Amino acid sequence: MEKINTCYGKIDPNMLSRLSIVKLLVFDVDGTITDGGIYYDNESIELKKFNVKDGFGIVALFMEGIHTAVITGRQAPLVQRRMKDLKVEYVMQGQSDKKEALTELCKSLNIGFDEVVAIGDDLNDMPMFRVAGVVVCPNDAHPFIKSKSDYITTLKGGCGAVRELCDLILMSKGIMNFDGGYADERY
Repeated sequence: MEKINTCYGKIDPNMLSRLSIVKLLVFDVDGTITDGGIYYDNESIELKKFNVKDGFGIVALFMEGIHTAVITGRQAPLVQRRMKDLKVEYVMQGQSDKKEALTELCKSLNIGFDEVVAIGDDLNDMPMFRVAGVVVCPNDAHPFIKSKSDYITTLKGGCGAVRELCDLILMSKGIMNFDGGYADERY
């Protein structure tokens, strides 16, 4: 089957078909929605850089009724704050077993694993990758993670990778055109 031209390059129609049934996007934080850098001051302040393009995509999913969740191994108050700004419904920090966290979330939402897309960048994301219906990683993910992913974004973590995935989900559902504009011309 011929690939479909999108603003992110040629995409396999099977991938778009799999994304069309997604009801939940779950993502890691460090290296996925951030560039992986963590800044510390001399006291107890921790800083992370979030990309507003990723944020736009996450909010767009929320506006279309698609659930979003963070599952991360670290604990940081600033993550809670940023996710609130982005209307992320489920923020699960300090998760040593991401598979268990995702399993519980799917049960509570009555969502099958085939309706879940997970994006992460490193080995600690593998447990949730083993159960998610679609597995995605940023372009700069660990090589093993890349080898296990259904789709590797054209963009790096913290540099629009999550936005790319959000756009592809919206394209697969006919909400966004393949050129990146909205089908209803809202923008």
